[in-house]
Amino acid sequence: MLGQNHTCMYEFILVGFSTFPHLQLMLFLLLLLMYLFTLLGNLLIMATIWSEHGLHTPMYLLLCALSVSEILYTVAIIPRMLADLLSTRHSIAFLACASQMFFSFTFGFTHSFLLTVMGYDRYVAICHPLRYNVLMSPQVCTCLLGCSWAGGSVIGMVVTTVIFHLSFCGPNEIHHFFCHVPPLLKLACGDDVLVVSLGVGLVCIMALLGCLLLILLSYAFIVAAILKIPSAEGRNKAFSTCASHLTVVVVHYGFASVIYLKPKGPQSPEGDTLMGITYTVLTPFLSPIIFSLRNKELKVAIKKTFFTKLFPQNC
Repeated sequence: MLGQNHTCMYEFILVGFSTFPHLQLMLFLLLLLMYLFTLLGNLLIMATIWSEHGLHTPMYLLLCALSVSEILYTVAIIPRMLADLLSTRHSIAFLACASQMFFSFTFGFTHSFLLTVMGYDRYVAICHPLRYNVLMSPQVCTCLLGCSWAGGSVIGMVVTTVIFHLSFCGPNEIHHFFCHVPPLLKLACGDDVLVVSLGVGLVCIMALLGCLLLILLSYAFIVAAILKIPSAEGRNKAFSTCASHLTVVVVHYGFASVIYLKPKGPQSPEGDTLMGITYTVLTPFLSPIIFSLRNKELKVAIKKTFFTKLFPQNC
């Protein structure tokens, strides 16, 4: 039992895109293509890293873990959303809603923690290259990965447990396409709703801002170290190893800030639903594209591993 003080509510209704009936088929096709591309892109990155021994380094191990977290995050949300776009019944069981919230928060925050660890990895590689094998040894790397997944799981468990200990007085319509905190809080009642809302918001914002500040601190040291490199070629080479990670960080935190740091005021449920696509579909969709195109070493490895086998006459 997730809590004993909620009313007898056995299911919720995910309103989702039902307010846009004329767009549902187009949205289904578009989101399905983006979802499949996200899965294939991340699987391609993982397979390339696995097959190329030259990529068996901490930097690419972390990238592989990031791809796993993105796949699991999208699996927790998008298949259900696609099914609802083709269905007339949008109900989701109480426990299924809680499970979806737990997994979306777990994998979402694991993604943020992994991006932070990747920033630290780049800091060590550029600022302390002679100590890199010690500071990013297999044991340290495994520990950082474990802490990232554990941290995401803890936040997911805490947020889900707190939310589903509230009393839900009805109606049971969630104005979103998945079990997200803000629309669920609108269905809750009781004296502790405001406290829970502030607490959950504070935890999420502190975790995201904490990760962002650590990444910015890492890049402050990185920029200072790069500026000390005498040759322009050396500076470009050093910065190129960070370009893909930095771009993904900007995209990830840019869309996250729209959700968690937007000003309070009159809000349209339909607008919030459409905005939800940015961080549930668009961000995971862009991530493998950025890493594949901006990371020269990975791009060459993908071409060598797969495209030379599929199109040998063109290579």
